[in-house]
Amino acid sequence: MYSCNSDYSVGKKKGYFYIDFPEKKYQVFNKPGYPYSFEYPVYATVSKDSTFFDDKAGDWWINIDVPQFGGRIYVSYKAIGPQNQFDSLVRDGFKMAYKQHVDVSTGIKDSVIQTPNGAEGIYFTLGGNTATANQFFLTDSTRHFLRGALYFNAAPNADSLGIVNDFLKEDLKHLINSLQWK
Repeated sequence: MYSCNSDYSVGKKKGYFYIDFPEKKYQVFNKPGYPYSFEYPVYATVSKDSTFFDDKAGDWWINIDVPQFGGRIYVSYKAIGPQNQFDSLVRDGFKMAYKQHVDVSTGIKDSVIQTPNGAEGIYFTLGGNTATANQFFLTDSTRHFLRGALYFNAAPNADSLGIVNDFLKEDLKHLINSLQWK
């Protein structure tokens, strides 16, 4: 039997907010002068990326913001050529997925991508409390190289971000499959 002055306490269980996801609908990003086009969610906005740490961002780099979830897909593009050799770009794509996250990831799975429009690449799924759980790169191996990574404006927590990551992963896959080179 316990009295009001007992040391007995019940621990609080951890819970997460209910998330109301919007209907999946897409719009086209096809800005003049950009060497690519794709479809992205209507609940997202696209803006030109203006900075890359202390350097200037590339000419065709963009951010796709999903404000409802505090998410951002960073998209970078490089034309393959003497200054951006294909092998070096692919190596950098793997390095961005593995080197920066290997210490905190519980596992990294890479999958080959082949899109209906002829682009090929790798999709990286990172497990655990990593800053990004979803990254990819796409290329035609001769002219175009595009990389994308989904980040959230929140401390990495696979449990709380998992459901949103899964929802936005569908949008990433739609973007990938709708990508067209110009």
